Amino acid sequence: MRLNPTMLRIYIENCGESFDCATTQNVLRGMECLGRKGIPVGCRGGGCGVCKVRVIRGHYRTEKMSRACVSAEQQQQGYALACRLYADEGDLHLQVVGQMQRALQPSDAAPAGPLEN
Repeated sequence: MRLNPTMLRIYIENCGESFDCATTQNVLRGMECLGRKGIPVGCRGGGCGVCKVRVIRGHYRTEKMSRACVSAEQQQQGYALACRLYADEGDLHLQVVGQMQRALQPSDAAPAGPLEN
């Protein structure tokens, strides 16, 4: 049972890290709280595609995104922009794709396992 039901756990499958994210906070903002250097941030408005991810498992909602960045077909396959992605209920498992991959690859300097905010 969660102590705070408005905080959900987001798991990044690429690197094995995870973080808490409020249901009112977009996933990109939660990623920034990981403190990783080099997380690319673009327009924060769903128009540039820098923060593209694919949801592997979990319930979520998205706000309006540019179709140039995420097509309707891709969206049906779970792709979204982290700046427009919100976890709805339960944990969310995602894979980072595109430009953000380099910043979130496992490294010797990164802690192994979940990070707490």
